[in-house]
Amino acid sequence: MSHTTYNKMWAEAQEALNGLLQREIEDKSLKPQKDRITVFQTLATFYIKYVQIFCNLETVYDQIVHPQKRLVIRQVLEGVMGRILELKNEMVELENSEFHYFDDILQDLKLSPEHIEIPIPRYFIKEKLKVLREREKILAQILINSGLQDIKPKKYVKPLPLEEVIRVIQISERARQGRLRATFMKQIYLEEKRERQARLQGVKGPDLDAAALRIQKVWRGFTQWKKTVKMREEEMIFLGMNPPPQFQRISASVARAQNVETKRCEVQGWHETEYKKALVSIKTQLREIEGPDIKESLQDQIRQWFIECRHITGKFPDYPNEEEGGSTAIFSQKTPDQVAAELAAKEEEAAVKKKSKEKGKKEKKKKKGKGKGKGKEKKGKTDTEEEAGWKMAPSNFLPIMEEGNNRYKDIWQNRDERWNFPQEYDPELIKEEKRKEVEEEIRVQVDELMRQELKNLKLAVDREKDKKRKKGKKGGKKKKKKGKKKKKKEKDLTPDSMSLGPRRFQQFPLARSSEPQLVGAAISQTCGRSRTIDSLYKELVEEGLLIKSKTVKLSDYVGEYSYLGTTLRQVDIEPMPSLTDVRQLIALYGILPLGSQAVHEKAPLVKALLLAGPTGVGKKMLVHALCTETGANLFNLSASNIAGKYPGKSGLQMMLHMVFKVAKQLQPSVIWIGDAEKTFYKKVPKSEKEMEPKRLKKNLPKILKSLKAEDRVLVVGTTQRPFDADLRPFCKVYKKILLIPRPDYASRFVLWKHIILQNGGAVTKFLNISCLAKVSDGFTQGHIVYAVQTVLSERRLRQMTNKPLTAAEFLSSLARQDPVYKEEEETYKVWYAKTPLGKARARALLDGEEVGKGKGKDKGEKKRGKKGKKKKK
Repeated sequence: MSHTTYNKMWAEAQEALNGLLQREIEDKSLKPQKDRITVFQTLATFYIKYVQIFCNLETVYDQIVHPQKRLVIRQVLEGVMGRILELKNEMVELENSEFHYFDDILQDLKLSPEHIEIPIPRYFIKEKLKVLREREKILAQILINSGLQDIKPKKYVKPLPLEEVIRVIQISERARQGRLRATFMKQIYLEEKRERQARLQGVKGPDLDAAALRIQKVWRGFTQWKKTVKMREEEMIFLGMNPPPQFQRISASVARAQNVETKRCEVQGWHETEYKKALVSIKTQLREIEGPDIKESLQDQIRQWFIECRHITGKFPDYPNEEEGGSTAIFSQKTPDQVAAELAAKEEEAAVKKKSKEKGKKEKKKKKGKGKGKGKEKKGKTDTEEEAGWKMAPSNFLPIMEEGNNRYKDIWQNRDERWNFPQEYDPELIKEEKRKEVEEEIRVQVDELMRQELKNLKLAVDREKDKKRKKGKKGGKKKKKKGKKKKKKEKDLTPDSMSLGPRRFQQFPLARSSEPQLVGAAISQTCGRSRTIDSLYKELVEEGLLIKSKTVKLSDYVGEYSYLGTTLRQVDIEPMPSLTDVRQLIALYGILPLGSQAVHEKAPLVKALLLAGPTGVGKKMLVHALCTETGANLFNLSASNIAGKYPGKSGLQMMLHMVFKVAKQLQPSVIWIGDAEKTFYKKVPKSEKEMEPKRLKKNLPKILKSLKAEDRVLVVGTTQRPFDADLRPFCKVYKKILLIPRPDYASRFVLWKHIILQNGGAVTKFLNISCLAKVSDGFTQGHIVYAVQTVLSERRLRQMTNKPLTAAEFLSSLARQDPVYKEEEETYKVWYAKTPLGKARARALLDGEEVGKGKGKDKGEKKRGKKGKKKKK
């Protein structure tokens, strides 16, 4: 597509965003709503529309070549991402459920479920592609050096002599001729046997005319059957019920479009480098050409201000400090009279402050008493407001979107770009930005000169001395001392060694890598306790705590949308979530916050995520997809993996410190805890006591508390048996719990098709996928993958052209596996109902549809329960 197409797409997205922002401002002024259904519909419509804008902005940001436009789009894109996460959080709090269904709203907006699929921004990986490649090389090198990675040596093939080669060919040729002769002789023998039997029985030979008629009849029937089959296929393709024969192949237009996209990305990189160079060069030009004129004009204006103030007040004014803004305070569109009045008012305020210091303690006590009373009143007001209904919570991302929208309106909406066909940087915009920076730099220099000049004028004309200088110095010293007392240094168990010289540093081969953060070297041997991030990284890889993630995309987690979710909820039946819903939540809670620093800092914080479900539903696959889509490091703190490593309390403390230190330094990072229920066992089995599965139980909550909004670190737990864990501490650590179910019929239908094609098979009319989807009810994705891989061997794939696949072939391998029975599924549902969100959902269903009712009842019930317990005691 061309530049104009993407510019038009950007304009449409900005127009839609502008309408949504206006609606959000209007909704803030409205009264609180009481009906839960109307509240959810407003939130859901906002969510769906923001997702559509997000999709458009993501494609625009990926393909637009203009570097200055991309800065504005990036700001708006991150704001929209954050707003989607905020709306999702509000929907969860409203419905007390992680899964939501928008069937009726999508129908009203005339949209399909594909339109609410959350895209993963491509710039997450593109912007750090070089870093990731370097990291892969270093990780592979460390694994090879430590002997953890198996390298298959190339087999040496001994060359045969010419005589031996000829002899082998002769043997194979004689064998081929022998096989042909044997088949020929067999045919002759069978014909002679048939003639012999006919002679003995005295049967007459077949009539030639009758034989010809029979052959004609069969042949005509066969040709007509072929024609009817072809006509049916053409009719089905015409009706759109079957895909065309070349549907799977990439068309020439699609291939051309893909080539254009890759070329646009290359041009994007060139323009970005040119823009960065222009930022420096244009600034230096402005400083050289316009700098002297700016300096002279500023000095003249300040001198004029000196004279005017002297003329009005009778003395020279005080020059504003750097904290007040220096000369910027002078040129804030104020007359000398106003400036003099302000200075006088400041002096009076300073005198009043000195007098009020003596009475400060008494006033503070009174204010505290009043403050408590006010606080109670405020609390009472907020409670009544909450009880009255729901209102949209304040957003951290609306100001970012408004700022980006205003920048678009001011600069790009009506800008004439006919001269800029290649979409390179605009030098005029750079000049406007850099002129301000140059003015500020020159202003600082001018302020120093003019302060000295004003001092000299005061000495010469008014004969005043600078008496406040000494006091100011003393005050500054005292403040510094106070500041030092307040600072508390946290203990670092592995402090970075800064004493290594360049010669010693160059001894290690990985230290010369282009990415200094990931350099792996055994520096710990030379510097004792002092450790670098590079040496810690190497040690964690060697110990198996930092592992290589598999390259799996989130789109490979195939599933279908649940179309009955809304109707089931209307009948008060809680539907099982679909695989598409699970994929959406992984994108929202994991990929978007880990991929963008700006989103992670201001969005609702998710520190730990639990994926619970039966074996084979794709929990580990989702963990690896998280790392692949965001370029995150993967740490393995599973109970089985850390068993026997770093023994004792000090060893455990050191291990966790190292893991989280490297995870924070090389963020984004995913810390995976497999079989998460083992850390919080109710009772440890005898067979696992030596493994010490509960080692992380006490330390894990403390470390999660220490994680801040700036740290893009996510703890992901996977569990097959969550009901074996003690529920309270388990849910305190993993506040976001996603229950992954076995696939439903629609998901199984899509899965069979996808996995067969992925493993080299072909889907023909002889293969009844609907039958396979029905038969495999209760089986998970892992079971289906195993069944397909066992059937589609190399030998079977070679026979595909002559012998197409049938559904019966997969049944035997599927029958050997144990499915997920309804009883097991019910145990997962019962367990999830005991979690905090599950309990809140059950209460919400009992309380009714009015917003705010449930909270009040819960508090009352808790209080009554406590009183009742006390009385019983």
